[in-house]
Amino acid sequence: MSDYRVLLYYNYVDIEDPETFASEHLKACKELGLKGRILVAKEGMNGTCSGTVEQTQAYMDMMHAKPGFEDMVFKIDEADEHAFKKMHVRARPELVTLRLEDDIDPRETTGNYLSPKEFYEAMQDENTVVLDARNDYEYDLGHFRGAIRPEIETFRDLPNWVRENKDILEGKRVLTYCTGGIRCEKFSGWLVREGFEDVGQLHGGIATYGKDPEVQGQLWDGRMYVFDSRISVPINQKEHVIVARDYFDNEPCERYVNCADPSCNRQIICSEENEHKYLRGCSDSCRRSPRNMYVEEHGLTPEEVEERLAKLENETVAN
Repeated sequence: MSDYRVLLYYNYVDIEDPETFASEHLKACKELGLKGRILVAKEGMNGTCSGTVEQTQAYMDMMHAKPGFEDMVFKIDEADEHAFKKMHVRARPELVTLRLEDDIDPRETTGNYLSPKEFYEAMQDENTVVLDARNDYEYDLGHFRGAIRPEIETFRDLPNWVRENKDILEGKRVLTYCTGGIRCEKFSGWLVREGFEDVGQLHGGIATYGKDPEVQGQLWDGRMYVFDSRISVPINQKEHVIVARDYFDNEPCERYVNCADPSCNRQIICSEENEHKYLRGCSDSCRRSPRNMYVEEHGLTPEEVEERLAKLENETVAN
């Protein structure tokens, strides 16, 4: 047993005053010693936090005692330490940002819930299309085998992508999935409202799929991106297939870093060797940026930076 746990959860429920709820909830979480990120909106709450086994259990007990939260499901990962540096609870207009003119209430309209086993079996049907409801950088690290990667950078771009690529989905059984299930609650409901007749969503998301004792994460390739200090977690308990590729040399790699230029901060998959070689900059301008954090962290002089950049330019010309 590990000393710490990471909780992932959401609950669509009416919250009359999100600002007050968030303020009071932050105080309660700090008193328990938790760290994490929680969003609160009029439509409910969505969060992930870490703490000791005792702290996280106290939190779950506290939430289940609240009216409207009695049945809230917690996905639990064991951890060796906190997965967050601080505790944040913030009020937001939406739990997941779709920005629809006519919003979806998942309690009224959503796709069919599929258990891990049902989802596993449905994926193998030739009349099924599997659509990843996450962002591109999440997909690139790991995804279900054969799943479609929408060319989007943010979740709110997904509806427009579907409208532009409707022919791919029409006449098919559409399955969708995301990390913990919350994005699919709304997105699958939107698909239903758009006229797609057979829409299914992975109940509990990838996080639940990976822990199912029968399926054991099969047909998942790569790792699952998570929004905490762990960056990624394994899913497939049967086999591990690396699908991610290094940003610089396209070699198999599953290591994410942020571009060293704070004004860019782009997430790139990068080996430790290439991080040093390219000064953790995703472009020449980011490598030359006077604010490059890699340069600062390693105490490189301007002369040393120029020497490395010149070496890179010579290698590029030679290739």
